[in-house]
Amino acid sequence: MSRKILVTSALPYANGAIHLGHLVEYIQTDIWVRFQKMRGHQCWYVCADDTHGTPVMLRAQAEGITPETLIERVHGEHTRDFAGFHVGFDNYYTTHSEETRACANEIYARLKAAGLIETRIVEQYYDPLKQMFLPDRYIKGECPKCGASDQYGDNCESCGSAYTANELKNPYSVVSGAKPELRQSEHFFFRLSDRRCQGFLRRWTQGEGRLQNEAANKLQEWLGEVGENKLTDWDISREAPYFGFEIPDAPGKYFYVWLDAPIGYMGAFMNLCHREGLDFDEYWGADSSAELYHFIGKDILYFHALFWPAELQHAGYRTPSKVFAHGFLTVDGAKMSKSRGTFITAESYLAQGLDPEWLRYYYAAKLSSSMEDIDLNLDDFIARVNADLVGKFVNIASRAAGFISRRFAGQLCTCDESLPAIQASRDRRALIADHYEAREFSKAIREIMALTDLANQYVDSVKPWELARQPDREHELQAACSNALNLFRLLAILLKPVLPALAAKAEGFLNVAPFVWEDGGSVLAAGHAINAYQHLLTRVDKKQVDRLVEANRESLGAPPPPAPQHHAEQQEKAAAVAVAQAAVGAGGGPHISIDQFLTIDLRIARIAEATPVEGADKLIRLLLDVGPLGSRQVFAGIKAAYEPSALVGRLTVMVANLAPRKMKFGMSEGMVLAASDADGQAPGIFLLSADAGAEAGMRVK
Repeated sequence: MSRKILVTSALPYANGAIHLGHLVEYIQTDIWVRFQKMRGHQCWYVCADDTHGTPVMLRAQAEGITPETLIERVHGEHTRDFAGFHVGFDNYYTTHSEETRACANEIYARLKAAGLIETRIVEQYYDPLKQMFLPDRYIKGECPKCGASDQYGDNCESCGSAYTANELKNPYSVVSGAKPELRQSEHFFFRLSDRRCQGFLRRWTQGEGRLQNEAANKLQEWLGEVGENKLTDWDISREAPYFGFEIPDAPGKYFYVWLDAPIGYMGAFMNLCHREGLDFDEYWGADSSAELYHFIGKDILYFHALFWPAELQHAGYRTPSKVFAHGFLTVDGAKMSKSRGTFITAESYLAQGLDPEWLRYYYAAKLSSSMEDIDLNLDDFIARVNADLVGKFVNIASRAAGFISRRFAGQLCTCDESLPAIQASRDRRALIADHYEAREFSKAIREIMALTDLANQYVDSVKPWELARQPDREHELQAACSNALNLFRLLAILLKPVLPALAAKAEGFLNVAPFVWEDGGSVLAAGHAINAYQHLLTRVDKKQVDRLVEANRESLGAPPPPAPQHHAEQQEKAAAVAVAQAAVGAGGGPHISIDQFLTIDLRIARIAEATPVEGADKLIRLLLDVGPLGSRQVFAGIKAAYEPSALVGRLTVMVANLAPRKMKFGMSEGMVLAASDADGQAPGIFLLSADAGAEAGMRVK
């Protein structure tokens, strides 16, 4: 049965380039959408540039152009980069559109009519140097919940707490460095604390399958227990000067960018409806039976799973079927870094001549349905792409196609459908489809690569290169190569959502119509003619990756001298620096950078086995279950403090990327963490534990 599906990705902000971290989401979404379209479903994929807000306004001012000129230029850059990575939007639009304005005004009017909008006089930070009220993201200070320094004025990146900018400790303006002043102004609020919103969100966020379990649990923390009212009303307005949509009947007041950004999904789809003759209400109306899915980063879950569904519900629209949140990207085990050259833009990746489908495949091989971060290990990237795609997949076609073209005029003979490799492909096709549907792409890739191994085992067993040297075995040669090319075709069909460009080349070479999922149940008929084989994919050269990193490495030379400043501005900036330095506080030892800390891969581990080590007074051998990382053997010097049998089943924390160390008792593949006194002697040894609910393999940050 054909489904009607509308899919969105989070809107990239029109103030910066697309980088490899962004592409995790768009590649993930694109794979899922392509799979749905291959199944024959009516699936639409829309997105847009998020264009409003203070950052766009300030950047345009700095460049001496209008915001409209800036966002038009960035839209072109983003469109180019997405196309370069084969992200197949049905409409890539902009939030600075009449469609989005109309939808925003309509939602606002309906919420106001429902009594969910009210105005209040609020105190807001004002930058006396720039003469403007400061958005939350342009104020920094100490988190009022955990005390972390350099946190933005709306939420804490350290502990995840949401708050208002007025709650920050020791605030300073990000725009000028000045100490901001509190001034009064009238603001518009969406009454998220209203009992109607509270009751709806408790039901909606716990709806079966609507959110991942870890997302639903996080939202439960934000909502609090039944009877609590932890949600605060949402400030949806900003003062002029501001680049955005002016609130109807409120001169000088503008919709906050986060109010109209998700409404941009509606605006982009409305624009598509005008082009394609679609019915907007069929997908967005309150009675819609269509499916609506949002793919987002876990950092914007608060907006998409609380504010957005509450807006839609109480404005008379349908709510999302599901919200899929993903984790962040690290590179070589650490946060993307300009100084190390791992903050890589999409443009530079393509400019250096790297194949975009190398990255699509690598991401797919890492992605799951969880919110776990994924790591782009550059050495592993090279090895996996070369081994899987070139050494295994493409190799099947390259070893068989030439013989068919040269010896048999490109004609295939009857395929032996009883071959175990062909039977396995048919048998596992449904399971692979289930993995694609569930966004368990890494599991799908593992299954496909197992089938690829079977196909190569077949080719190795029939040895077409040897058959070709024996004139009396021409029929066997044609059969062997025809079977091999049919196996290649079946694998190409399974990989098409991940590798659309490579699949298109395979379709051309095999002389067939564009693959659909059901093609995987059949083989090519005897007499089918293929086209001449041309190389489908090149190997990754380490030198290319090295050049890519170097091209993205930010110079560590001396910064340029600051621009001249007025005396008052110098005083304000000096005060801001003093505040920032005071926030750091006295250290307990030499400092390390956040990049240095993020190179340590800390993981939750479950102790599966714990046994004493014969001949060692202090050591216990631990077999650790580290979830997706598998099992690790670690020798820990904690025997004086713990009975081995008491450790089994316990959750602890381990360093997962410590170089393995060969000991006389065996290989130690990591380190568990423990606290101790100054001498590290018992009884002062305390193995670190994790709270209930933590699972083996979770990253500790």
